[in-house]
Amino acid sequence: MPTAIAVTSADLVLPPPDPHTPTAHVLTPPDRQPLDAALAEMQVLVEQHGYVVVLYQSSLPAPFVRRLHTVRSMLESDRIALLGTDLPPLATGVLVHQMRQLSTCGFSPGVLGATARLLAHYIHAGALLNSVARLDHVPVGLKEHAKSWMPGTQFGVLAAPASRLIRIGDGGTLPGPEFPTRLTYAACQLSPDWVTGTLAPQWRATGTQEARLPADSPRWWGTGKLVEFAASIPDVSVLYQLVSSVRREECRWCGLELIGDRCVFCSSPVTPPENRSGPADVVSQGAPASGRPH
Repeated sequence: MPTAIAVTSADLVLPPPDPHTPTAHVLTPPDRQPLDAALAEMQVLVEQHGYVVVLYQSSLPAPFVRRLHTVRSMLESDRIALLGTDLPPLATGVLVHQMRQLSTCGFSPGVLGATARLLAHYIHAGALLNSVARLDHVPVGLKEHAKSWMPGTQFGVLAAPASRLIRIGDGGTLPGPEFPTRLTYAACQLSPDWVTGTLAPQWRATGTQEARLPADSPRWWGTGKLVEFAASIPDVSVLYQLVSSVRREECRWCGLELIGDRCVFCSSPVTPPENRSGPADVVSQGAPASGRPH
């Protein structure tokens, strides 16, 4: 069985492009599930899949985040990775979708878990908004705040990989990806015409795909009138090559293969190349005397 991908909301599970892409397990919020049931739910996932990667938004309510860490701590398991992301809701769902695709490609759990941070850099996420007066996740100037009160004003906002805000109709453009992407969008009380008819061609998107707007999107973007969008690499073979091209390391604590600077399962940092010893010295040093690395 491939490594399990778990999420904290059904809104983060986009429809699969084919019958071979596994779904993601949706964890139950703490206000709808007692702790003992949450422990049993996670234990079953670990037993069935060996390893579980939980992806959640950094804006997730604190009680849910505490529940995730409590479950992992009580199970005393280094087979559960808890990964927060600053991406907006729809982009988080796109990221989860990519990880679901890669979960069947034979990557080890440590490598698969680390792809969340890698792939997030290649997702261009934003929204078309009728107002930025309550937008907290992207810097907004006083001029834009004032214009939010003008009837009919709309804004194009980019939240990742960098922040950018333009007023629609002023001639500005949002910086897009320099590689082929598919544009996923979800509309609520605004027409998606600017996203599909203007932004998609500007970004040279290979196609567009409509999705259901995540329930948390209005809160994240500060308005209920929006069209959220996320441009991402659609080809799983390209994603595979991207991940495969990154240098792999072995975690000095749990022994898992990984990419990046830290193991997503035990949090042990990778030893910088300049501080590495020879094989004999590594064996003699052994693991830390006590406690897990942080």
